[in-house]
Amino acid sequence: MAFSGFTGSTLYTPVPNPVFGPILEQIQDLAELKVTLRGLWLFHRAHRAVSMDEFLADRSLLKGLRSEGKNAEEEIRRGLRLAVARGTFLTYQRDGTGAVFLLNTEAGRRALAGLEAGEAGVPLEIGDEPAVDSPELQRPNIFALYEDSIGLLSPLLAEELKEAEVRYPEPWLREAFGIAVAENKRSWRYVAGILRRWTAEGKENRGDARRGEDGKPGRHTEKDHGQKYLEEYQRRRGDPPRQRAGR
Repeated sequence: MAFSGFTGSTLYTPVPNPVFGPILEQIQDLAELKVTLRGLWLFHRAHRAVSMDEFLADRSLLKGLRSEGKNAEEEIRRGLRLAVARGTFLTYQRDGTGAVFLLNTEAGRRALAGLEAGEAGVPLEIGDEPAVDSPELQRPNIFALYEDSIGLLSPLLAEELKEAEVRYPEPWLREAFGIAVAENKRSWRYVAGILRRWTAEGKENRGDARRGEDGKPGRHTEKDHGQKYLEEYQRRRGDPPRQRAGR
């Protein structure tokens, strides 16, 4: 079946530039290539180490490496061994629980060194459930929402975004980012201002999206533009317009 093409809502996964250069030039094995690409998505999605069991349970890899006369799980294991041998992935053997894999970045190397030194304060945060769904079926986390709606994520914002993901419901985050895109106010400061207003005033009392970058009212009050904003936002979402009271 031919691929139907990328849509406007397609999310993107950051890939280190060397993957498109020397690594791509050197990889000759299909299993290594598929495991490497899928691993990049898994590492980005989870923001943590990924266990062997998660790789072996991944539906995309199982389907992509299933061929006549070959066992998909063995192909995944072989792809992982090749990725580790090349130095793309790092691996650590946990006592009694199997191997885990990290991307060979500065953060990954620091974590691996701490684990090998027996430092108790190095968390792996391995998930209890394998990530078996395809990217299209996954709801984006706040990092993916930020990068898809605003742009490249700054490390300085990472902690603030993590706190916001805990503080606010996931539908609020999606809608607030959507409003920022619709109003061409692509900044975390603007999104955070929306979320703070919803917390303080109640989400149903959305108020005026045309506020300052810090979420505070501009020259026009909420009363002046509230209905206008609501009708415009409903139009962008495709909702039927609501009649004002008294009409």
